[in-house]
Amino acid sequence: MKKPSDPGGLSVSDLIGLGSQSARKSYYPELTARMAELEAERNRYKWLFENALHGIFQASLAGGVRAANPALARMLGDDSVDATLARCTTLAALFVDPEDAAELQRRVVAEGRVVGYTTRLRGQRGRDVPVAMTLVQKPSSDDEPLVEAFVADITEREQARQRLMQLNEQLEARVQERTEALERVNAELRQEIAERRRIEAELREARDAAEQANRSKDRYLAAASHDLLQPMNAARLLVATLLERPLDGEVRDLSERIHLSLEGAEDLLTDLLDIARLDHDRIQPQPETFALRELTASLEAEFVSLAGSRGLTFRHRVVEAWVVSDFRLLGRVLRNFLSNACRYTRRGGVLLGTRRRGDTLWVEVWDSGPGIPADQRRAIFREFHQLGTSRARDRQGVGLGLAIVERIVTRLGHEVAVRSWPGQGSCFAVGVPLGAAAEPRHPPAASVAIGHDLAGSRALVVDNEPSILSSMQGLLEGWGMHCDLAFDAGEARVSPPPDVLLVDLHLDDGLTGDVLIQRLRDHWQCPLLPAVIITADRSDHWIQRLRAANLPVLNKPLKPGKLRAVLSQLLGQAH
Repeated sequence: MKKPSDPGGLSVSDLIGLGSQSARKSYYPELTARMAELEAERNRYKWLFENALHGIFQASLAGGVRAANPALARMLGDDSVDATLARCTTLAALFVDPEDAAELQRRVVAEGRVVGYTTRLRGQRGRDVPVAMTLVQKPSSDDEPLVEAFVADITEREQARQRLMQLNEQLEARVQERTEALERVNAELRQEIAERRRIEAELREARDAAEQANRSKDRYLAAASHDLLQPMNAARLLVATLLERPLDGEVRDLSERIHLSLEGAEDLLTDLLDIARLDHDRIQPQPETFALRELTASLEAEFVSLAGSRGLTFRHRVVEAWVVSDFRLLGRVLRNFLSNACRYTRRGGVLLGTRRRGDTLWVEVWDSGPGIPADQRRAIFREFHQLGTSRARDRQGVGLGLAIVERIVTRLGHEVAVRSWPGQGSCFAVGVPLGAAAEPRHPPAASVAIGHDLAGSRALVVDNEPSILSSMQGLLEGWGMHCDLAFDAGEARVSPPPDVLLVDLHLDDGLTGDVLIQRLRDHWQCPLLPAVIITADRSDHWIQRLRAANLPVLNKPLKPGKLRAVLSQLLGQAH
């Protein structure tokens, strides 16, 4: 009999207490229950094994696949599990790459389990199946180690990955293509920018050259106009002197023709100079508040004689009102209106009047001329446009007066209006903002008695042009005035002091008329001695400077009627 101390002498029944009949009988119900539980567990595992969605196999590391479930067989394209087992006699035979089998064997032995290892299994008819595999080393009663593997088919995931890779490659190709296209566009753009810069540089050079040419042209025009206006001024004065004297019919007719020709040339030159300055913004408005009658009184004095010489009546119906505008530029607008009215009216008269509408005072010039057709009322403001002048002998001027008016009104921010009745007459008007009353700014143009007797008055004329001096002397003496002449400041200090000074703006040695007038007033201690500046310079700088000095200005070529009106006003005010 074996001893209990001898392990090899005891059976399994002895070890678990079933060595005797009585013992077996006492443990039989419990054993039966345990065996039933094991059977149920085995059946459950078998059911899961056979119905699992993922493949499962058991293999020996030294041998082949020992067991597999139907899911694995379907995954590999085998007809049955037996076909899979028959094909995979070694573990390496299951893998497309035998190196993967070796790697798994090494890792499972070293780590006990491998999770999520991706590889490719060999299927039927050369089919490769991408899978994610988890291997677990299973305890074995014999010396041969076993592993159980759980296999998931990742074909769709691999296809998606391949598709994503393909899309990435396509995207990279498109990015590369777009990058190359962008580089080409950038290169073209850089070339275009370089070309544009070159063109801009050329344009700047051309602009600078044009501006330089304009400056040269302006300097030349200013110099040429001054040189042209000087002899023209002398000629106008000489002709005016002639017309003041009693002449026979033929000589008077010739003198009047010369006078009209000179007047036309003067108007043309003045208009050309003014429109050139307006187009180059050389005339800048200087708005101020002034009494409108300060301006219209001088216009009345200027045009009443002109209208009378043409057999026309001139009426002045201007209300006492203060307006906000540029005194000189508004005067130019109204002067052009009045000149056209006197020029184109054959009989009847001209009216300078006003009409108030809200905060605007409309200064109107009415005439009884031929009128303007409705379809021509905008065209008359174009340069060189004249109505009813198909024949050269009918033309009067060059048609710049209203073009100048439109440019001036635009710069002043005023409005201009035209009404006309063909065969009856026209009305040209400019709307000027009303202002608050202020101190008079233009006393020389104040409303004083027009037609003051000049006879017996003494004038001193200072000019560096001998022809101007002699012409002025003839004209003034024809009006009954005594006249002293001077070329410079030294000759101007006559005794006794004159009643009025007529001084050219630009004299010799850089001396200017305003400075000489002040010196002469100081010399004679007559601070209020009436004085007039006569000049061909129409620049804004001098206009503002002389306005600040309270000196009236007459432009060359000198209009005798305007000169007489200004002298009448100044001498009338002085007395």
